[in-house]
This record gives sequence, structure tokens and C-alpha cells, in this order.
Amino acid sequence: MRHDFQVLIVEDDFRVAEITRQFVEKVEGFKVIDIVKTGEEARQVLKRLTTLPDLILLDVYIPDVHGLELFWEIRKEYQSIDLIMMTAAKEVSTIEETLRGGIFDYIVKPVEFSRFKQTLDQYYEQRSVLASKESMEQEEIDQLTRFSVQKQTSPNIEAVDNLPKGIDRLTLDKIKSIMERNRENGLTAVQVGKEIGASRSTARRYLEYLVSIKELLAEQKYGDVGRPERRYLLK
Repeated sequence: MRHDFQVLIVEDDFRVAEITRQFVEKVEGFKVIDIVKTGEEARQVLKRLTTLPDLILLDVYIPDVHGLELFWEIRKEYQSIDLIMMTAAKEVSTIEETLRGGIFDYIVKPVEFSRFKQTLDQYYEQRSVLASKESMEQEEIDQLTRFSVQKQTSPNIEAVDNLPKGIDRLTLDKIKSIMERNRENGLTAVQVGKEIGASRSTARRYLEYLVSIKELLAEQKYGDVGRPERRYLLK
């Protein structure tokens, strides 16, 4: 069963706030715990909660707050909370400041659900990986920070990014790394799912995609009780 990440929405426009709530609740693994309209309401909610939210979706333009005052206040007082900016602000100075403050992402309104879902899926994968590790190798860190040597050097950058719906590059790279480590014997979708902290169906979707682009082979084998299982191997 997937852990639900708790989300607080800070948005003064009730219509936008409701759309954002619907967006969040359409993504598996996330739950909206409250919606607030002002900086003061945000402060009161954070003081009142016994368990802090994992993630805050924050607008730059809040009626009772000047600029990024609330952003930096949250950053200082609640360092365990992650932040995603969802705002109409496009000024480079604002974007730079929030990047320096360690935002997970910056999404410009009006927000498209596909773009929003991609961010939440990446957030879930990142947090799941961090929760399952005590130490990490450079390649794993590169995947978490969205840094890739291949992305910088490959002439087919567009092909790398042009993935089908439901396939996230961060997760795909992670599965490729796992398959490389298990090159000799291969893995089933169940085993890969356990490695990445996702369901068997999610793992199978990525594995079948790799089969379709001829990076993996799939073999049908029978287990101890005669039940067929599909094992994936690097070509």
C-alpha cells in the first residue's frame, strides 16, 4: 500500500485552489490536508498541526504577504517541508530566489494536469528512494537531482525526453540501473517493483516499454507452483 504524502495548498483564489485540490487527489499517493488563502492562515495551520505536511503548493501572490516573505519564513521555520511554487509570476529574479531556496519545482499558471502529475510522480519516486536508502552512489544521486551525463552529451536529447504517457524518465533510468545490476539472472516485475517502491503493474509498464524499444528481453517461465511469470533481461 502506498504511503500518502500530505499536501497543504496556499492559494487565495478559491477557484484555482479547488482545481489544484482536484489535481492533487487525482494523483495516487497524495492527500490534501488543508487549503488556506493567506499567509496568516498558513502560519496558524502549521502551528496547529501535530503532523506537518510533506509538501506545500505555494503561490507567490498572497494578499497579506509581501513577495516571497512567506516562502522564506516556511523555509526557515519548517525545513522538513518541501515546496512547489504554483504561480503566475514569471520574473527571473523570483524564479532565481526560489531556486536558491531549494524548491522542488516551479510551475507557471495556468497549470496543466499532465505537467502537474509529472512533478508529483517525480516527487513520490524521489522521496520513496530516499526513504529506502542509507547511502547512495553517484549514479543514484544523479537520477534524484535530474542530472544525467547522457542528457548533456547525447545528440538525441529530444528522443530521451519524448517518452510515452505514463513513463517518467527518472523512474525509467532507475529501472535501467537496476536491470544492469541484475544482468545475469534478470528480474520479474514484482522484484523490480520492490526495488523502486512501486506496484507490480507500475514496474511492468516500464519493463514492457523497455522491451518495446528493444532494450530488454522478456522470457516466460514457470514458478514452483506452475504459475507463469515473465522475467526480464538486458539484451
